[in-house]
Amino acid sequence: MTIKVSAQRLSQYLIGAGIATATLFFWGQQPGTAQTSPAPETLSAAASNTFPIVPPLDDPSLFLPSLEQPKRLILRLGQRRVYLYQGEQMIASYPVAVGKAGWETPTGSFKVMQKIENPVWQDPWTGEVRSPGANTALGLRWIGFWTDGKDAIGFHGTPTVNSIGQAASHGCVRMRNEDVVALFEQVDVGTPVIVEP
Repeated sequence: MTIKVSAQRLSQYLIGAGIATATLFFWGQQPGTAQTSPAPETLSAAASNTFPIVPPLDDPSLFLPSLEQPKRLILRLGQRRVYLYQGEQMIASYPVAVGKAGWETPTGSFKVMQKIENPVWQDPWTGEVRSPGANTALGLRWIGFWTDGKDAIGFHGTPTVNSIGQAASHGCVRMRNEDVVALFEQVDVGTPVIVEP
């Protein structure tokens, strides 16, 4: 015995019940009989009906708004600490060194402009270019957020870990290499950076 349900009839029933429709064919078979397929006219009649393409229902995230909140950095110069927030929740915090007197880290609202792994550093006084590495002035990562077109300021690693927690830099924000590597992975170009006194 073969059971056929026309797509049009099923669609009318499901629409009347307030259920989203799709083209369906059902075949039934009695035990011991050969499998039969729908008659060609059933297929061609169904093929002539046009239905909207509905995404698969197996991944609910396709239908939900993004719950991820934007990230931002808040650098508190007086606390010598940078905080990473996602929405209103603080998700990380790291101790830092900030600019010393005469070389103060600028305050205000900025954005991450540049991210560099293993940055090359050029000594601004001698012009000497230093190979990248954990023991160079920029350490293992650079996260730039300010420039005047000539000079740049950002978060970077340092081999001088005893300066962390002090006003000791020429304006940049020094971090332990392991901390700047972790921060680097959590921010993107465009992430807001708010620098407070």
